[in-house]
Formats: sequence, structure tokens, C-alpha cells
Amino acid sequence: MTEYRGSWTAEEVEDFLEEAKIPVRLATTRPDGSMWIVTLWFRYRDGSLECATQENSAVVRFLRNDPEVAFEVSTNQIPYRGIRGTGVTTVSTDSDKRVLRDLVDRYLGDTDSSLAKWLLSEDRSEVSIRIDMQDVYSWDYSDRMNQ
Repeated sequence: MTEYRGSWTAEEVEDFLEEAKIPVRLATTRPDGSMWIVTLWFRYRDGSLECATQENSAVVRFLRNDPEVAFEVSTNQIPYRGIRGTGVTTVSTDSDKRVLRDLVDRYLGDTDSSLAKWLLSEDRSEVSIRIDMQDVYSWDYSDRMNQ
């Protein structure tokens, strides 16, 4: 069960994640014990964050070795607000690119651009990454920064 702390209720966190079209920053551990951060598109579904990436990417190797992660989803413009936390990942094959297609629609608006066509091309093997959030800490500096 996810533990929520900080400025927002669980419902407010869910609203933020459903509306936010900013990437998640995902911190993983490499096999040598050092840290690695990657930025991925995400969608919020059923209490979890879902991402997609190429099956042969470094982050997939790292997650298969150690599924525990830290993450952050936060705005880049004033007033700053967002969430950070920890979770456990599950990597699954996305052979029909269902997750990736939803992410392309979410971030690009449609699948007509050259980037969308490249991402969805048949020669790319994709996986989905599900992040089951354990601890979530939210912050919102709207009151102090909107003055």
C-alpha cells in the first residue's frame, strides 16, 4: 500500500499525475552499485506509473538486476510542485506497443509526427515499466511563489 506524505492528499497526487505531461525522473542502481537517472514519459494507471522504453536499453538491464527505484515528477516552471518517492518496478514485454502508443498520444497528441512513427516502428522492441509506488512525498510551493 502506498504511503502519502506532504502537501497533497492521495486524491490530489492522483489528479496531478493524471494531468501532468512532464516526464518522470527515475533513479536506478547499476550492477556496480552506482546510481543512474533516466527521464521517461509516463502515464498514471491504477495507482502506478507506467513507462515504455526499448527492450535493449541500459535502464531495463538495471531494473532487471534491481527493481527498486526512486522517482520524481515535478514542474519546471514557477510555482514548483510535484511528487517524489520510492517504488518497485516490473518490466514486461510490450510487443503490441500498447503502453508506448498511449504515451505517444499523451505527450505528442497523435501518432502522425516523424518522432511518433519512429518510436512506433516495427523494428523497435519495446517493454513497459510499471512502477508500484511505495512512498510518495508531495510538495507545492504555489502559495509562497505566487506572491
